[in-house]
This record gives sequence, structure tokens and C-alpha cells, in this order.
Amino acid sequence: MADPATYRPASGSVPDAPGVYRFSDTHNRVIYVGKAKSLRSRLGSYFQDVAHLHPRTRSMVLSAAKVDWTVVETEVEALQLEYTWIKEYDPRFNIRYRDDKSYPSLAVTLNEEFPRLMVMRGPKRKGVRYFGPYAHAWAIRETLDLLLRVFPARTCSAGVFKRSAQVGRPCLLGYIGKCSAPCVGRVDADEHRRIVEDFCDFMAGSTGRFLKRLEREMKAAATSQEYERAARLRDDMQALERAMEKNAVVLPDGTDADVIAIAEDSLEAAVQLFHVRGGRVRGQRGWVADKVVDVGLGELVEHFLVELYGEGGEAAVPREVLVPALPEDPGPMTDWLERLRQGRVDVRVPQRGDKKALMETVGRNARQALVLHKTRRASDLTTRGQALQEVQDTLQLPAAPLRIEAYDISNLQGENVVASMVVFEDGLARKSEYRRFVIRGLVGDGHADDVRSIHEVISRRFRRLLDEPPSPYSSTAGPTDVGAGVPAAIDPDTGRARKFAYPPQLVVVDGGAPQVAAAQRALDELGVDDVSLCGLAKRLEEVWLPGAELPVILPRTSEGLYLLQRVRDEAHRFAIAHHRQRRSKSMTTSALDDIAGLGDTRRKALLRHFGSLRRLREATAEEIATVPGIGPHTAAAVVTALAVGAGAGPTAAGHGTNGQAATEAPVVEVNGAEGRTVAAIDMSTGEILEEHV
Repeated sequence: MADPATYRPASGSVPDAPGVYRFSDTHNRVIYVGKAKSLRSRLGSYFQDVAHLHPRTRSMVLSAAKVDWTVVETEVEALQLEYTWIKEYDPRFNIRYRDDKSYPSLAVTLNEEFPRLMVMRGPKRKGVRYFGPYAHAWAIRETLDLLLRVFPARTCSAGVFKRSAQVGRPCLLGYIGKCSAPCVGRVDADEHRRIVEDFCDFMAGSTGRFLKRLEREMKAAATSQEYERAARLRDDMQALERAMEKNAVVLPDGTDADVIAIAEDSLEAAVQLFHVRGGRVRGQRGWVADKVVDVGLGELVEHFLVELYGEGGEAAVPREVLVPALPEDPGPMTDWLERLRQGRVDVRVPQRGDKKALMETVGRNARQALVLHKTRRASDLTTRGQALQEVQDTLQLPAAPLRIEAYDISNLQGENVVASMVVFEDGLARKSEYRRFVIRGLVGDGHADDVRSIHEVISRRFRRLLDEPPSPYSSTAGPTDVGAGVPAAIDPDTGRARKFAYPPQLVVVDGGAPQVAAAQRALDELGVDDVSLCGLAKRLEEVWLPGAELPVILPRTSEGLYLLQRVRDEAHRFAIAHHRQRRSKSMTTSALDDIAGLGDTRRKALLRHFGSLRRLREATAEEIATVPGIGPHTAAAVVTALAVGAGAGPTAAGHGTNGQAATEAPVVEVNGAEGRTVAAIDMSTGEILEEHV
């Protein structure tokens, strides 16, 4: 890898003007293309201390050997030149959108003398008008078959058209009235083009005038007693109505818009696009993008718009483009789209109404597409094998880690400290093997000690494994044994599976070097030396090994990294769920904890009888005493304790906001800086209930 200082441009040599820049490697291959409003400011950001760069940006800068640039007049020109260079060089560090499938469109070849209606896939061609794309080719053919009754345009290939003209006899569609047969001269080129233009107008959303025209003609035919023609026109109207029903009406004002939503994680982003024409969803399409460099949502939107409309021409750009976030400077992008469309284009984020509701629907589709994409990778046997092999090679394990255990700690300022253990076998989650731990006493300065918590949970897990007596039916000489006396999977006395029956080949902890060191210390104290260990730091996705000064950086496209991320994220999810469950339980019963003579069973009986703590507080001592197991003295103690607890709150009469009891005060979730932190705040006390999710 090259040192960025060796090819850093001389101070003052980079102009303070709009332009496009290229990073190239030692083989003179372009590896990244970018644009900037100020080349001097943007390029300067790449040549700071590499330790402060995002890992993906750092990898690009270290892979490059030189940088050059081209100055342009405006940001719009920079956008156009950037798109041209990306298509020409295909740089490996630029965002790449992979279509999740090949979607067909309904194409009209307006560049031919006798335009043809056809189903088409692949890149768009000049002079061809497209409708869609659609999810299924059969849906296009079915719709087209209905519309040919009213718009009998040509659908045959060039060979069939030429052959019919030579023999002077049309094809079957010409005989049954679904083609105007221009091949044999039933209509001339001008009349056939008018039929095609009417078809395009109908597909573009101008449906009302065709229905009204057919209705007038039908009534006129019936008045003149041309009943067969009237019946045919009636059938044509029904065909148009059925074709219209195949597209759901989502916007009442006949809007032409593309609605775009993006769901992302640290490595990939799923993009969903809904084409709305005439207020109807005409097509849907999806992509999956590799986030090679660290970019925000606005920059992802900008890259996607360039990718989407760069080859489509003016016919592909609608009047409105609804996006989840605007680029940092949307002006150049809007100008570029207006040049392509040769008309006004409104790029905006919907704030209310039907368009916002449609954006939410597209967003749900994007999130589902990302989950489906990851599920497909996880369920593929070949991919799982590749992931396990990469983990083995990267961590230098003696064998593939067929059983991986991951641990995470969750707490709230030292309260309700819990830990999770999740298990993946052969790259798949084994939920029956999940375990939860409650950790007490490891609190310092109002915060839980995650390092000591990791040490405790690892110690408890492997001590349990070592302390259980081995079964006389099991062998202790297997390759996956941990120390002496490994327990068998089945307890011979109960016939049930032991809780910690199988040792892992790899332990993954959520955290960096301190957490890994604590886990390794726990294993060393127990004499466990045949279990591998690593940590995965969430912020930069770095893999830490015991005793290592620097982390291991896996390639961002690595299946091994993806597997470790899934394991780590599942441990985090399981720990959070356990923590919330315990916190909710403690908040519900905290007012009853200190009442003498009221144990856990009686507390549950009271809450089950009255339904909530609020109703229990409103009850009298006599009503409480009717609960089985609760005597008069205990009932009086409950009333006194709840009255004291309610009066100690910050609101009058023991009630919080909106008249709720203080112990049931509303909880508000607040997004922290850059969306990294979510806090839950009890509005009656101001107490922070949760600092991370």
C-alpha cells in the first residue's frame, strides 16, 4: 500500500473551484471518482491523518498511488462528468447498485416507421418509450392483450412483419381484430402511429377521455340500432377498465412521480423505487448497493439518482422525484434532471398526506428487501461454507468454527445488568441454545463495568461447562473437548439436554481490545486453552484478537465479516430484549418491593387481580383484602406504601403527565446526535431509562 504523503498534491496547487477528481492505483487503474464544489477542500480531507479516516476511505487512500482532477464551470457539469467517468472506468471504490432481479418494461418503438409494442428488458435505447418496469412479464402481456382490443397496434417482430407483407396475409392477431395489420396495408403509417400515440397516452394516465369516447360511441351505435358494434364497444370499455384495475390508485391528483426509499446498514443499502404515473403505481424495482466508502443518506440518494437517470433520457425523468433525504446541495442535481427532462423537476422529501404515506410503504419494501437479501446470503450453504472458511483463515483457527458463541452486555447506568449468549452452528442461529445471564454488583461511578461483566459471564459459562460431572456414556477425548471432564450432551439421570453441553470453537465478544482481554483472562484462569476468541468492535467493524496491538480488518465484501456481524448483532438484540424485560418488570413492581409480608407470589396475585398498579393504588384496603392470601394488615400496609410512593412524585396527587400515575408516567424516545443514541426518558421524573438500543 502506498503512503498518501507520496502523492499528496503540493500546497496551493489544487484550485478552489468545482471539478471532478480521480484516484488511481500503481497500475494506473482508476479506483475512485468523485465530484466537489471545491476541489481544494474536498481533496484536503483525504490527506489528513489516515487514522482519523473512515476504514473504507482509508483503504481507498492507501490503495491509490496518484490523484488528478479536472476543473469545470458549474456543479452541474461536475455531476455530468462524474457520471461519464464512472461509466467509463467502473471504479471499484464507487458505490455500485446491483439490481436484485431483471425487471421487464413495456416498450414502444417510436423510432420505427410502424411502431411496435413489446416486452423489453435490459438497458434503455434511444427513440423507444418505456412504461414500467413491472414486477412480472406475464402482467405486461396480460395487460397488453386487453388493450389491443382498443388499440390494435403492431406487436409482431420484424421477421413476421416482413413475411406477412410478402405473402399479403396478416397474422392471427390481424384476423381476430387485435392488430390493425399495417403489414398488408389495412392502415397506413400515419393512422397506425395515431393508434400507437393513443396507446401511449392511455398508459401515461390519460384514461378518462378514452372511456368517455367509447361510451359516446357505444350509445350512438345503440341509438342507430348497431347492436353488434355497441356490444363490441362495451367489451372494449370493460377491457380498459380491467387494465386500469391492475394498477392500484395511490395518489388522487394524477401525479407523475418516482418514489425512492433506502434501507441501509454499515455495508450495504437496499433501494426500492416505485414508478407512479397518472396517480397509479405502474412499476416497482429494487437494487442492492455496496457501500464501499462511508456516505450519508443524502449522498446515497444523489448517487442513486445519477445511476437511475443517467441513461434514461428525458422520458425517464418524471415531474416529481420523492426521496427520503436530499443531497447536501440539491441544486445541481435538480438542474441536471431538468436538463434531461427539458422541463421542471421537483426533488423533495414528502412531509404529509398521501405522498408521505406512499413513501412509508416504499420504505417498508426497502427494509424487507434488505432483510431478504441478507437472509438469502445466510441460508445459502455455499455462502455459509465460504464464510466459515474465511473466519478460519483470518483468525488462523485449527478448524472451521462450526459452533460460534457470542456474548454482549446490556445495562442502564449500572442497573439491571444482563448478558446474552447466542449460538450459531454451521453459520445458522441455534436459538434453543441461547442463554441469558443476570450480573450483580459490578457497578462503578454510576455505570456498569462492561469489562468485568464480560469476565464474569465468560467465567460462569465455562466454569459451568467444566464443573458438571462427565457422563459415563461420553468420551472426553474428542477434538472439541474443553479441559478435563467435558459433560455429555444428555444428562443420564434426567434424559434432558444439558444447558452448556457443547463447547464452542470460537467465542465472539461485542467490543474491542479491553473486552477481548477480559474474556481471555477468564479463559486462562479456568485453564481453557482450546477455544479461540475474538472481539468485533461495532463502530469500525474491526476484529480484535487477544494480545494484538492492532485489529484485523476484513474486506468489506467478506462473507466472514458478514457472519461475524450477524452473530454480534444477534447477541446485542438478545441482550437488549432481556434487559428491557427485566427493567419493565422492576418498574412495574418497584412500588411493592419494600412492603413487609408481601413476597413475589402475593405481588403477582395483586397485579393479576387488579390488572395494573394504577387500579391497585385506587383500591381500598377492604378491596385489597379480598385477594386470596392478602390479610387486613397486609392490605393496610399496601395502601399506606402506595400512598407514600404516589405523594413523593414531582406531580400533584401522585399523578404524572396527562393524569397518569407517577409510576406509569409516559416514556419518550429521543434521538441522539447523528442517530447513534436513543434515550428513553420518564417524563414524570426526568430519569433516563435507557441510553442505548
